[in-house]
Amino acid sequence: MNKTILITGATSGFGKAIAETFAAAKWNCIITGRRKDRLEALADTLRIHHGIEVLPLAFDVQNRQEVFDALSNLPDAWQSVDVLVNNAGLALGRDSFENADLNDWETMIDTNVKGLLYVTKAMLPYMTDRKKGHIINLGSTAAKEVYKEGNAYCASKHAVDAISRAMRVDLLPHKIKVTAIHPGAAETEFSMVRFKGDETKAKQVYEGFEPLRAQDIADIVYYAATLPNHVCINDLVVTCLAQANSFYFQK
Repeated sequence: MNKTILITGATSGFGKAIAETFAAAKWNCIITGRRKDRLEALADTLRIHHGIEVLPLAFDVQNRQEVFDALSNLPDAWQSVDVLVNNAGLALGRDSFENADLNDWETMIDTNVKGLLYVTKAMLPYMTDRKKGHIINLGSTAAKEVYKEGNAYCASKHAVDAISRAMRVDLLPHKIKVTAIHPGAAETEFSMVRFKGDETKAKQVYEGFEPLRAQDIADIVYYAATLPNHVCINDLVVTCLAQANSFYFQK
């Protein structure tokens, strides 16, 4: 039987690339996102091109009720989830602490931290009952360092790092793997969202070097998810060749 993966934030960027990569390997996919039209279009594409089963679930990870309504009572055929990828996340604004928008802070915390907690909490019973599963959390190099004007975004990704380590310890008795993958600069919709549609600013982020692509991260997620049962990558920081960390680039 095909294995099953659940991916949050699957309508673009890393999430979409992860869905396409696992579908190509004949994994059935539960894909989630806020944009129902994109979600259903992706589901149709995956079914047609790869001959797999796809369950699209449109909800916002920020909304606790929506998360539990969608995930706590999955159809029986979809409850044996082998891998959960907590990919949904975003950065909003790049402002000094005193100038930052409180709404941006709340959206980042509600999505990057609380959304990850809600989804994981809703999905864990399916894994603990089976004593089997793998949770992969997408963090950032911002989980390891704090940079100027990163404030709440860096804090939210530091939280992902800490939560991942806490999960790894707490879930040991249940034989559930936990992996945190922390990408550096990657050319997706990330900067367009951060700069709120300012295309010029978004493009400037990646000028002068070759950044990571969504497919690079999808390949790494697939590698981590398909290792032997006794092997678990706990924590992985991934950058392009030109980036050493959050501060140093060769352009």
